[in-house]
Amino acid sequence: MKKYWPLLALILVAALAALALCVGTSNPNWMHFFMGIFLCQFAMLKIFHLQGFADGFQMYDLIAVKSRSYAYIYPFIELTLGLCYLAFVIPTAVYIITILILGTGAVGVIKALIQGLDVRCACMGTVLDVPLSTVTLTEDLGMVAMALTLLLT
Repeated sequence: MKKYWPLLALILVAALAALALCVGTSNPNWMHFFMGIFLCQFAMLKIFHLQGFADGFQMYDLIAVKSRSYAYIYPFIELTLGLCYLAFVIPTAVYIITILILGTGAVGVIKALIQGLDVRCACMGTVLDVPLSTVTLTEDLGMVAMALTLLLT
């Protein structure tokens, strides 16, 4: 549990910040705000040490395995999605892109877990040391599920 505390802290901060935005703006769309804050936080962690992130990400992501450029661009895609959530820019397109990007990521994590790869999760960059695990998969699938929920509501 101690290994996962930083992850839990980030999720809690995103949840509380999203709640504050809902109260402060009278906008009840907590899930939308949460996703924006969460994606921005996680993009920032990746950007801190971009090369280290790319090295780890290439070990299990389906697209990054074939394209190092994608591994370098991914944090900026994530940041752009997060900012689009927070600014409510073209929500339907943002939801679909989130589903595609994080859904593909989830497939890569599933494949790595099935193969028994013992690698660090690049989801938190090199700042925090979290192993690739079902927690990583839960994050990806959770974000896909939230984007799908927002898309369908």
